[in-house]
Amino acid sequence: MGAFVWHEWAQLVATTASVYGVWSAYYGIFYRKVFWDFIGGTLRAPGGLQPSAAIVPLTNIIVRMPLIQLVSFFVCMVVLAIELPAPGFKSMSARFGWVPRIAMLLIQAVLTALYYQGTNAAIWSVIAAFGYAMAQMNGEKRADGKGGRVGRSAA
Repeated sequence: MGAFVWHEWAQLVATTASVYGVWSAYYGIFYRKVFWDFIGGTLRAPGGLQPSAAIVPLTNIIVRMPLIQLVSFFVCMVVLAIELPAPGFKSMSARFGWVPRIAMLLIQAVLTALYYQGTNAAIWSVIAAFGYAMAQMNGEKRADGKGGRVGRSAA
């Protein structure tokens, strides 16, 4: 049985987390909810939970204007373009190193953890960043397929 290859596993997890992040950002634009509104909130009898005044700035950029969802959408799309080598991103240095991938995944995790629909994407982004960190600590090298011509025939 072969050895566990951390970076290949992390790439699959990061791709899944980013696809889920894109979906959650799109869904979060239409159904806006702050995930952290239960902290310090007041429970009202007929009205449910009333968020505290401490999260008003967060509510403004998630509920009133979906800025976090839009930024999260674009960050997740960039991570997808790096993980699934898009033609424009094949020669980027961010695609070859572990540290830029870890940084992008952690930024993605922070952004998606702020709104309700993105919590699963945040959890899986942190797990993928852990996988890339393990790959870096183990000294793994990513094999470049067919001299940069991934998926093309020699004809």
